[in-house]
Amino acid sequence: MRFAVNSIAPYLLTKKLLPLFAPSGRVINLSSAAQASVDLSALAGSGRLSDSSAYAQSKLALTMWSRTMGLSLKGKGPAVIAVNPASFLGSKMVKQAYGVAGNDLRIGAQILYRAALSDEFASASGQYFDNDSGQFAQPHPDALNAQKCEEVIRTMEAVLNRALEKQ
Repeated sequence: MRFAVNSIAPYLLTKKLLPLFAPSGRVINLSSAAQASVDLSALAGSGRLSDSSAYAQSKLALTMWSRTMGLSLKGKGPAVIAVNPASFLGSKMVKQAYGVAGNDLRIGAQILYRAALSDEFASASGQYFDNDSGQFAQPHPDALNAQKCEEVIRTMEAVLNRALEKQ
């Protein structure tokens, strides 16, 4: 479920909406500092993961396809940018998973607003912004590996094709 919500659904939605975007548009994807290498069998729905592993892997998958799509569209389509809004914001998930109130949610909202509208992000397609450090940063090493990114995208496409065949 986490892969479907955090990775596959935003991927499909972005692909479907691409024709409507102006080249100056932006797709801001909500990533996370919590990222882990993607188990392709779990992404495909065959493996089981703990909630935290599924979350971390789904956020890396989102960062991987965002980077790949963003770089492929650079100059021809909307900027696609993955953003870690900040760690341990006061969301329901943080409260339930860690038993802490977390930081002010406005921190995350402010960086997403900035990413969507400020000139600083206008030419950042394919990049990863880490709000914990307050700057563009290197994503997880797997997101820099073109072969691994393509494997993740191929797996997501296979999941989507299977879902369409069932309809």
